[in-house]
Amino acid sequence: MDAKALFDQTTFECSKLITQRYSTSFTLGIKTLDKKFHMPIYAVYGFVRYADEIVDTFHEHDKKSLLEAFKIDTFQSIEQKISLNPILHAFQLIVNQYKIGNDLIEAFLKSMEMDLDFKTYNDSRYHEYIYGSAEVVGLMCLKIFCEGDQNQYEKLRESACKLGAAFQKVNFLRDIKSDYEERGRVYFPGVDFKSFDKSVKSLIEEDIQKDFDEALEGIKRLPNGAKMGVKVAYLYYLKLFDKIKGLSPETICNERIRIPNARKFSLLLFTYFGMKLGLD
Repeated sequence: MDAKALFDQTTFECSKLITQRYSTSFTLGIKTLDKKFHMPIYAVYGFVRYADEIVDTFHEHDKKSLLEAFKIDTFQSIEQKISLNPILHAFQLIVNQYKIGNDLIEAFLKSMEMDLDFKTYNDSRYHEYIYGSAEVVGLMCLKIFCEGDQNQYEKLRESACKLGAAFQKVNFLRDIKSDYEERGRVYFPGVDFKSFDKSVKSLIEEDIQKDFDEALEGIKRLPNGAKMGVKVAYLYYLKLFDKIKGLSPETICNERIRIPNARKFSLLLFTYFGMKLGLD
């Protein structure tokens, strides 16, 4: 391995480490993808995780300045095809290899900026935020899975957006307490955290279920090397969603809902053997 290849590989390993530290469910899902997709998806996750940390974690720093610098560095690394920031270097390699459009990256970073500017969301901001924070991440992954087949990408684009939207809305329900108490945010339009009741919760759940149903049709048509990993993520979030549906508004407003790691692993095995036996 030459020196440049060693540098590239090391930056991918940094993104992999970040994924493993921050998300057991995402790590499990990646392991069931074809090996050729592992490092590209780690690179995407590392990028979005770092941006998310800027707006959600670094409270003692000037978040706006940090995010602006991160944005400048991101596009500079893509243009120059190198960065001394290992996370951005790995990401730019994948952006350039799979021709991930700047429009997707700009939409994502715009949603991160929105987290700094808005505490409550109206309908238009809500949809813009979900598109930028979740749907475009799914589209970045879809670019990788389609490996340059633009026709396939266009056919699966809408389903990928629905899957990302479903995941994000479940996250909003799961994190409704911490988003409000720690960050002062309420993402659902017209929803008051202090009067969050069963009728409001039911309407949100109906909307999420529609996204899950439409997303499943796209998962069935994914390339074989990507299908199992995406299905694992789908089943994990569906199980989390089912758990949330069975709880009262008071419960989810007072605790963060989780799926135990053992249950995540069983979902992986269920998906693996189901696909091997032709059940999916």
